[in-house]
Amino acid sequence: MERQGNGQPEEQEKTTSRVSGQTAFEGASEAANGQSGSQEQEGNQDELEGQGSEALGGVEDAEHDEHTDQDMPDELTLVRAQLVAQEALAKENYDLLLRERAELENFKRRMQREKNESLRFASEPLLRDILPVIDNLERAVAHAKGNEGSQALVEGVELVLRSLLDTIGRHGVSRVKAKGEAFDPSRHEAVAQVENTELAPNTVLDEHQSGYQLHDRLLRPAMVSVSKAAPQAQQEGEKESES
Repeated sequence: MERQGNGQPEEQEKTTSRVSGQTAFEGASEAANGQSGSQEQEGNQDELEGQGSEALGGVEDAEHDEHTDQDMPDELTLVRAQLVAQEALAKENYDLLLRERAELENFKRRMQREKNESLRFASEPLLRDILPVIDNLERAVAHAKGNEGSQALVEGVELVLRSLLDTIGRHGVSRVKAKGEAFDPSRHEAVAQVENTELAPNTVLDEHQSGYQLHDRLLRPAMVSVSKAAPQAQQEGEKESES
């Protein structure tokens, strides 16, 4: 009887310990389940918040796109206006460049022409000073031809005169044609008018001083006498013209 009495309390203690262990296990399980549940709730809440943020972001993006679409025509118009202005400026600068280049080319051609002219007529002052020497030699030859004893001297002077004329001829100097030619005021200088019925009026009868030209530029006009019609012939011509 005493063993039974002693044995029951041991069994009760074992049972109590099992019950308390089970209870502790169940409490731990419930705590774990509660914690996982709270984690799931927090996860769901985060997911809802994320979805809400995405939805809000989508709305904001839509509003931004709408504002961007509204602003794009204004920006495009501004860009086109700037492009037109730049094209006009580029065209103006290009036209200015073409004008400057044309002016530069004209300046180069003008300077080259002036340079060629200056080189071509560089000897003009010297030749003008030589012409009186030629005139004196010609007068000397003409005067000495009347003396019979000075033939050798005349031939020598004529040789010098021809050599001098040939020298200036190689530099572009030539005589102006005068005697027998029609009077040309651009090349001839009339110092006298002589009545003549054999030649047409304004014909060069005699040359008093030779004229010269350098290339196409007149160095000195020829001094000449010009023919004119006789008074009687002039009156007859006037009567014929009146009739």
